Amino acid sequence: MGAFASCSWPIWQTDDFSQCFLHDYLRILFPLAIIGVSVVQLLIHNLLRAVRLKRGDRYEPVADSATLTSPSDHTALPTDEESDSESDDDDVLTMSGGRLALAKTSTRGSIVQADNPPGQTLSVVVEVVAIAGLVAINTLALVRGVYGNLTAIVGLTVWTYVLILASLRLFLGNTQWRVPRIWNHTAAIYSLQWAFTLIIFRSVIIHPSSNLTEILVIAEFALTSLIFVIAISTRKGNKTVLLEWEDGIEPGREELASLFSHYTFGWVDTIIWKGWKEPMDITKVWNLIPKEKSATILAKYRQFKKTTSLAVHLVKHFKVMLIIQSLWAVLGGAMTFVPTLLLKAILEYVEDPAVAPKNVLWLYVILLPVSDLVRSVADGQALWIGRKICIRIRAILVGEIYAKALRRKASAGKDTILGDKNKKAAEDSKEKTGFLARVKKALRLSQDDKKADTDASANGAAAATGPDDKKAKDGESDEQANLGTIINLMSVDSFKVAEITAYLHFLVAAAPTQLIVSIVLLYQVMGYSAIPGFIVMCFLLPINIGFARGFASTQKKIMAATDKRINTTNEILQNIRIIKYFAWEHRFGVIVDEKRRNELKALRNRFLLWAVAVGVWNTVPIVITFFSFFFYTVIEGKPLYPSVAFTAISLFMLLRYPLDQLGDMIAHVQESKVSIDRIEEFLSEEETDKFEQLGRENIDEAGNRVIGFKDATFIWGSKTTVAEDGSMAFRLLDLDVEFQIGKLNVITGPTGCGKSSMLMALLGEMTVMKGRVYLPGGRSREDVRPDPETGLAETCAYVAQQAWLVNASIKENILFSAPFDEARYKDVIVACALEHDLEILDNGDETLVGEKGITLSGGQKQRISLARAVYSNSKHILLDDCLSAVDSHTAQWIFSNCLMGPLMRHRTCILVSHNIQLCVPLADYVVMMSNGRITAKGSVAEVIASGKLGDEVLQKSVPGSAHVSRVPSRVPSSVGEESGAATLVNEPDGSGQPAKVKVAKKETKKQDAMDENKAVGAVQWPVLKLYLQAMGKWWFWVVAVSIFAAQQLLSVASSIWIKIWANEYLSDETEGVVFSTNSHSYYSQSMSPTYFASVANYGNANTTEFSTASAPEVNVRYYLFVLAMIGVASAIAAFARDLWIFFGSLNASWKIHERLMGAVTGARFKFFDTTPLGQMMNRFSKDLEGIDQEVAPVAIGVFSCALGIIVTVTLIAWVTPGFLLPGFFITLAYVFLGNFYLHSSRDLKRLESVERSPLFQQFGETLSGVTTIRAYSDERRFVRDNLARINKQSRPFIYLWAANRWLAFRTDVLGDLVSFFAGVFVILSLGKIDPGSAGISLSYAIGFAENILWLVRLYAMNEQNMNSVERIKEYLDVEQEAPAIVEKNRPADNWPANGSVEFVNYTTSYRKELDPVLRNLTFKIDAQEKVGIVGRTGAGKSSLALAVLRCLEADGGKILVDDVDIGLIGLRDLREAITIVPQEPTLFMGTIRTNLDPFNIYTDDQVFAALRRVQLIGPDEEPATVPTTPAAPVTPTINLVNEEEEGARSATPTNKNVFLNLSSPVTESGNNLSQGQRQLLCLARALLKNPRVLVMDEATASIDYATDAAIQKTIHELTSTIITIAHRLQTVVDYDKVLVLDKGEVVEYGHPYDLIKKEGGSFRGMCEMSGDLDGLIKAAKKAYKAKQLVDVDDEEAVEVEAEVEAEVEAEVEAEAEGEAGKSTTDTAGASS
Repeated sequence: MGAFASCSWPIWQTDDFSQCFLHDYLRILFPLAIIGVSVVQLLIHNLLRAVRLKRGDRYEPVADSATLTSPSDHTALPTDEESDSESDDDDVLTMSGGRLALAKTSTRGSIVQADNPPGQTLSVVVEVVAIAGLVAINTLALVRGVYGNLTAIVGLTVWTYVLILASLRLFLGNTQWRVPRIWNHTAAIYSLQWAFTLIIFRSVIIHPSSNLTEILVIAEFALTSLIFVIAISTRKGNKTVLLEWEDGIEPGREELASLFSHYTFGWVDTIIWKGWKEPMDITKVWNLIPKEKSATILAKYRQFKKTTSLAVHLVKHFKVMLIIQSLWAVLGGAMTFVPTLLLKAILEYVEDPAVAPKNVLWLYVILLPVSDLVRSVADGQALWIGRKICIRIRAILVGEIYAKALRRKASAGKDTILGDKNKKAAEDSKEKTGFLARVKKALRLSQDDKKADTDASANGAAAATGPDDKKAKDGESDEQANLGTIINLMSVDSFKVAEITAYLHFLVAAAPTQLIVSIVLLYQVMGYSAIPGFIVMCFLLPINIGFARGFASTQKKIMAATDKRINTTNEILQNIRIIKYFAWEHRFGVIVDEKRRNELKALRNRFLLWAVAVGVWNTVPIVITFFSFFFYTVIEGKPLYPSVAFTAISLFMLLRYPLDQLGDMIAHVQESKVSIDRIEEFLSEEETDKFEQLGRENIDEAGNRVIGFKDATFIWGSKTTVAEDGSMAFRLLDLDVEFQIGKLNVITGPTGCGKSSMLMALLGEMTVMKGRVYLPGGRSREDVRPDPETGLAETCAYVAQQAWLVNASIKENILFSAPFDEARYKDVIVACALEHDLEILDNGDETLVGEKGITLSGGQKQRISLARAVYSNSKHILLDDCLSAVDSHTAQWIFSNCLMGPLMRHRTCILVSHNIQLCVPLADYVVMMSNGRITAKGSVAEVIASGKLGDEVLQKSVPGSAHVSRVPSRVPSSVGEESGAATLVNEPDGSGQPAKVKVAKKETKKQDAMDENKAVGAVQWPVLKLYLQAMGKWWFWVVAVSIFAAQQLLSVASSIWIKIWANEYLSDETEGVVFSTNSHSYYSQSMSPTYFASVANYGNANTTEFSTASAPEVNVRYYLFVLAMIGVASAIAAFARDLWIFFGSLNASWKIHERLMGAVTGARFKFFDTTPLGQMMNRFSKDLEGIDQEVAPVAIGVFSCALGIIVTVTLIAWVTPGFLLPGFFITLAYVFLGNFYLHSSRDLKRLESVERSPLFQQFGETLSGVTTIRAYSDERRFVRDNLARINKQSRPFIYLWAANRWLAFRTDVLGDLVSFFAGVFVILSLGKIDPGSAGISLSYAIGFAENILWLVRLYAMNEQNMNSVERIKEYLDVEQEAPAIVEKNRPADNWPANGSVEFVNYTTSYRKELDPVLRNLTFKIDAQEKVGIVGRTGAGKSSLALAVLRCLEADGGKILVDDVDIGLIGLRDLREAITIVPQEPTLFMGTIRTNLDPFNIYTDDQVFAALRRVQLIGPDEEPATVPTTPAAPVTPTINLVNEEEEGARSATPTNKNVFLNLSSPVTESGNNLSQGQRQLLCLARALLKNPRVLVMDEATASIDYATDAAIQKTIHELTSTIITIAHRLQTVVDYDKVLVLDKGEVVEYGHPYDLIKKEGGSFRGMCEMSGDLDGLIKAAKKAYKAKQLVDVDDEEAVEVEAEVEAEVEAEVEAEAEGEAGKSTTDTAGASS
């Protein structure tokens, strides 16, 4: 036998291993090695554990107080979310005491259930008994000397050691002395011992020896099998698992899985079965396991310090998982080749059965499926680990991006293009010329590569209303990613990076393994002749990498183009109202089409590259075989035996896949590198210095609490930024103010003087240039304890000028997750005058506020926002002009009952307001501003004394006590607010009573948010039809089918040609055999050209065949040449096929987008009220991307597989009809499996898409409200919410992939059954079947399994992609408005020439089922009349404005404009003729000029004239034609400062008027302008059109009274018909007529003076409510006099004269009292 363990090679001898190997290695060395490893591992692990426990006892980490005020502290993980990083030590809980019962804390609101594995103790007892039996067997063997002494002793040692381990598990398992992870040791030992025993068992069976040996071996095998089965079928670790039921969601089952279930994905059965029985919704999807929840992942990630680049850092963080994944991938890669080699062996045996006994053939046939199952498990595990890394990385990236977004600096700086610093200059210069560039500039799209997907509304993050901001043009420091880019980072880039991690193992492990193995095997087969093949392969790698780079660069271009399109689309949808009011849909449509054209051009290049790549990949095998065989036969002159030829071809084919994958993965890695760099660049942007500015406490040097500024200067953006014309961003200069704590402080001043900026500076959002700011706001809200006496905490609440609300119910918005206190809540509702609104809204305070508050009017949003601040327990409240959006008597109610009421006792209130008369008299402290400086400050008396404020303010003071002692129990019916133009859901009827037809809005809204899940079951035929018709007409499909058929036929031709060639060898030697190896499994799942190339080539080069024989003379070159020709033709066909489908796909992409854009922009207004922007954008971004990039390639794959299957079945039936029987049953099983899988996978995929929307939407919402969130110091709660949404979206995602792996394993099992039966079939018909037929049958049988797998998988993918088409189709069918142009009813070109408007019995409602909002209106407005429309809340004022533009269609009656019935003409004709200035000022991103005149219709002079008319340019300001230098100061926006003072101060820095330069930038939603400036700009835009009919809806609400008066003067000079909806009665009291509406009906209509005289009239009642009756009467009378001087009878004439004299005297007095009184309204009214 020779020396111990020195066996002679080869160890396999004919049909079994050599005795030496069996005895020395399997029985002695291997078992000892395993035991040794186990012992060492246990020792090391326990030592480390002991050390850890000791160290844990000694030290307590100290909190680092320095970091507490850093921004990251505010976005840190909330403590209750951080769970300790889970260790695998199973110390979760104990049964019999000793250890803590619950070690891990659970999330709030969840129930924890301890789940014991069935037969927990019993299974261990059985194990111990079985092991005792094994010990006994080895003892017996030792005594009887059966195995040899050494063997028996080793066996005894091994099993005794195992017995000790098992006993430890049995007796110490639930005590504190237990040894952790011991189960892993026993399970591993059982499995390996079982494998060794199995080989020995087979050996004993086929070579019987003594009886006793046989009995012992069989007994040993039986017991080993028993414990092996126990080990793999009990739960991993056989331990109790804690299942957490969070909010009633069922916990995931993965932790309960046994090893067997884990490797076969059996634990997924339940969810698939659930999905099969009924459609799944998100509540039925299991929860993530605890260590996969985002909070846990992030907590663990943040403990790990980042020292390298983000990419490297992430790799390091996940190194353990990545290594395990790679090991599985290496195993899978190596196992790929086993079926090829086995097939070769089987066929060699068939060729010459005398070689070995028949049991070897059975062994091979059994090993075929077994080896492939091992590969299947390995690949499945590698991909599954990849998916786990994927959701973790996504949680990390999204979580970090979100936290960063909450900490970013509020700036008015330029937008960075992430990852694109140097390309910018080149792009700019290219795009600045030509007409299209002008159109692009119209929306300011020329500079930005990366803008996109949401909305900077409200008090936007990038913006924070810095009035007069001059955006910095240079200075990198001031650049920031804009909101669209951030959304893109979250939605696209983080997904890309996460996606790549799921496939990294291909690049790192699988492909290299396969390359090495195939090269070794090739060298064995062909010797040196394999080298030319390798050389071609090596050339292929750089070509592949080239393609990969090409894909990366085209992808980048596509992304850039998509970003631009999405950004434009986003702006259009955000501003859709104004676009529809102005009938600009078609013009903006042209701009979007242009962007879309560029996008599809980039896409076309990518498709071309793809088709070329597929062509190349198809040609390569031909080139390789050609060169290798040429070298082999011609140069080396060896005979080319078929066994050599076909083995080589097969190996070259297998070698092609790893190479394809390498190139492909390199491409993907490069793409995600771009993404990860963009993310890293964003994460390293400047953060807010709010927390440094405010510090921990607002205590000054003297130790007093202070709110205010000490000698401070602030700037927007960075300190050093200077624009091209030398001006700086807007600054607040030399502020020195101490607001009174606990009192009412008012900040006032003209529009655009820096009032909002002062609040921003106070909140720490501006950059400090010098000085200090004091405000409590540096600590997180959750860390500040309220004062037990007052219940108030030292925190801030803030109401932005543009109310920011979250997409939740009104109640949730007011509570803002503070605890609910019913009494306080009621008081707040009453104080903020919300009672009526809640009565009117169908669901009261449960009504959902749409995105950005879209379902509410401006005033309602403002009051909800105010209610939120008042309800909070913050001691200090900052209000930015919160009274502007409500009418005068509501403003008064809020001021008295809310701001001066009991709710504000002991609270500091800092109020910015224009309403001087209402607010200033009762203020404790007043600050007056002008152009960024403070002009006066102090108590009211001091400010009046300074001459900045007329003292009539004091006389105006509201009668009654200064402070209301308690909140009234009800709001008087008159108070409330007109529902604004925004609302189409509000005002269900005009009655003010709840609507009779209750449409449960909450329900419909809930439905709406999940709208996307509406499609249930398989994708319907209309959806497919939509796409197929969009691709092309019938001839397109005829061509497509012929190309596909040709390509498949060519593939079959190559197989047949090889068979003919092989038969040449067989003609002499009948023993020859032909076979082919179609055994490679295409498991590359990445959506990549390669993987489709591999699928699409079924039956092509794959069905290559081997043969063995001694070679007769065969004309090798002839056969080689024809084979090459067939191959080339096949490659060309593949190229043509791809090109043709891609051509159709581009066609479809263009048509579908065009229809979608048309359908959405042409939709009725109510569609935009009920559909969140995020949902619409989801269609335009993710779904369109799916249609553009995924549908076509997948469809090609489905077609090819289906054809491949037909070809395969035909061939097998032709060769071996017998196989059709098992084939039929297996196909049935496949169909059943596919169906089963499709149900749940389709639902999971849908849910995953749907759950993306809330994540995106919350992101957009947060970004636009970042200032408010930071003001409330409530970042942590939003972080929590974000983490919950990440979890919710990961749930369907991870289980979708689990289902995918489940399917893959099961199809592999069925596929292996096919190969097994084919093998059995060959064995059974040995001698009756010629080897050539056996080869074809076997190789095609194996290919058949693979093809069906891909058919199911691609069909599922296709269904999922069609889901995108389905979601888009849903939008194509939304209800449309009337046509833009009705050719037969076009009005005259100059219509309306006069501008008279007449309502005739007009009735309308928002929806058919609701009561009418306007009832039987009949009145006439004559040409050029100015008519004011007034009325209480819900009276239907805004509805009337909408009716004139046909945003509401008539239910009855008609509206005539210049005697043309507007119901009959096209909407574009109507809306271009009538101009509306809506309540919400809407601006586009761009410049001042592109906002006023987006389509370049007017000259600069006309534009400046419009700006002058709205007072944005003062009378003595000259527009800048040349850039002004900072040396010459420019006067401020509205000049209310005396010229002398201005002169005296001219040397000091001042802020420039941005409106003097038409190219001054306007940021997203106009956030760099103040609200007032935005309203004025919108008014200027309307006046520029010089309309005949102008409708103004609250158009001057945010403007100070002086400017308003001046604008009213301008309006009086217009020759248009003007319809004004007004809150300020001063605005309309001097109009020609006033229309009073109530409940949708006309109550009064006539001259204001006539109506005001009417005792008990509605209009008079309103005037009395406003508190300024005298002033209003005076103004009305004066206007009346001017109009009516002719026909008044004598008595009245005398009265009028007397009154006018009195009035004039009053005016003279007023003038004497000081010039500064101008801003008070009654004089403004009087003077006009």
